[in-house]
Amino acid sequence: MKLTMYQIDAFTQKVFEGNPAAVIPLQEWLEDTLMQKIAMENNLSETVFFVKEQEKYHIRWFTPKAEVDMCGHATLASAYVIFEELHEQENEIVFSSKSGDLVVKKESDGSLVMDFPLLEINECPIPQQIIDSFAQKPIACYKSMDYIVIFENEKDIIEAQPNLELLKSLDARGVCIASVSQKYDFVTRFFAPKHGIDEDPVTGSAFTQLAPYFSKTLDRDNFSCKQLSPRGGEVFCKFKGKRVEISGFCVKFLEAIIEIL
Repeated sequence: MKLTMYQIDAFTQKVFEGNPAAVIPLQEWLEDTLMQKIAMENNLSETVFFVKEQEKYHIRWFTPKAEVDMCGHATLASAYVIFEELHEQENEIVFSSKSGDLVVKKESDGSLVMDFPLLEINECPIPQQIIDSFAQKPIACYKSMDYIVIFENEKDIIEAQPNLELLKSLDARGVCIASVSQKYDFVTRFFAPKHGIDEDPVTGSAFTQLAPYFSKTLDRDNFSCKQLSPRGGEVFCKFKGKRVEISGFCVKFLEAIIEIL
């Protein structure tokens, strides 16, 4: 069996930046165990598979350790492959997923805009594991799919060196830290050691949780954001009540053939 695989750097216009995702288009679904083994072999934060089903694309995302319910950068990367490599003629596609329908539009400048459902966040006490993991104490903490941890300033985000073993014990997908910024509206970093991702380069899905917080805090709906991982990446998002638009660029790093005997 041979499978075509693309490695796409998402939320960047330059290779070696942004968040890399392995994208594998399928004609029909593989066994779950095989998809998980491929993701483990790729050892990227996400390997994504999709199958076209009538007018939609059914999409599934795998980390090296587990399948997850949502992944923004791999969805952006999949849309890039569909538009640029599979030559989709429409400028809008719909992915069906465990998190509902996800719409992606291609803009005239080549950027891709994802329309994701908002993830409600609820303020919560700061878990002791988070307090003990960071040198500086957060000023607020919220819970949704992830813990959204707010720090006072950008310096706290840049210098953070969390205790990843402590973060593994938390009851969430990962921990997203953020603060307001001078150059951008806000900056962020994301850690998901429980799923084999010590630090994610750019986490598109986290912005479905960050947008409502910063909309209220900054009293605005449009944001220019930077994820301050070593690779780094730029994300643009718009808060739309029950939905969040997340946009960025992608670039292809490689195209390869997986051969499974």
